[in-house]
Amino acid sequence: MSVKIRKSLVASALFGAAAIASSNVIADPLNDIQKVGQQTQTAAKKSQEKVDKIFGQSQEMIAEYRAVVDETELLKVYNDHVARLVADQNAGIESLQRQINTIDKTKQNVVPLMYRMIDTLEQFIKADVPFNLETRLERVEKLRDLMDNSSVTTSEKFRQVLESYTIETSYSTTMVADQGSLEMSGKNINVDYARLGRIAYVAQSFDQKRAWVWNNSARQWEELGEEYLKPVKSMIRIARKQAAPDLVELPIFGAE
Repeated sequence: MSVKIRKSLVASALFGAAAIASSNVIADPLNDIQKVGQQTQTAAKKSQEKVDKIFGQSQEMIAEYRAVVDETELLKVYNDHVARLVADQNAGIESLQRQINTIDKTKQNVVPLMYRMIDTLEQFIKADVPFNLETRLERVEKLRDLMDNSSVTTSEKFRQVLESYTIETSYSTTMVADQGSLEMSGKNINVDYARLGRIAYVAQSFDQKRAWVWNNSARQWEELGEEYLKPVKSMIRIARKQAAPDLVELPIFGAE
């Protein structure tokens, strides 16, 4: 081999080595740039993910905030409503307390009133038309016994007194008939009684030959003429529901 050829080979080898070295030098920065680019993209992707996550969380927080605001408004309205209810209840409690504080005084006034009502009721019965007299006076005595009974409340006593008044009032609107005996001239006569409220109180003998009417002003029975025998008989039958209601001519005493 000649010297020239060897020099040429050496030169070619050196050039090739230089070229390889040069390509390695250029490749390293490119790789670095690519790696940096990839890292940047990865970092950007992660950053975007964080941004998206933070945005989603912020939207949730905004929604929760709005829900809290709405709930707060509702709670405020409800609390105002409850406050008004409590105020009304407090006013009711204060009213009840005032009433409780006056109960003792009320009892002191009611008890004497009931005694006066019982006395008045007894006087009225004795001055009234004398129907069911024994039963009515017995009711008054029961009221007196009730007043002395410590196991009965004041309110119950007052209720029964009012009930007795109601019963007496009801007698003014009833039409009834019953049987009994009437003492006239020392003799007891079996009679049928009939009463129209407190307007007319009559009696008729069983043989229907005699009739009487109670004169409350004179506090006695007065015998009626024959012209009233049939009307009294009709009144008794009507009171017993043995005849239809009809106009009946009866002796009525004028009010004084």
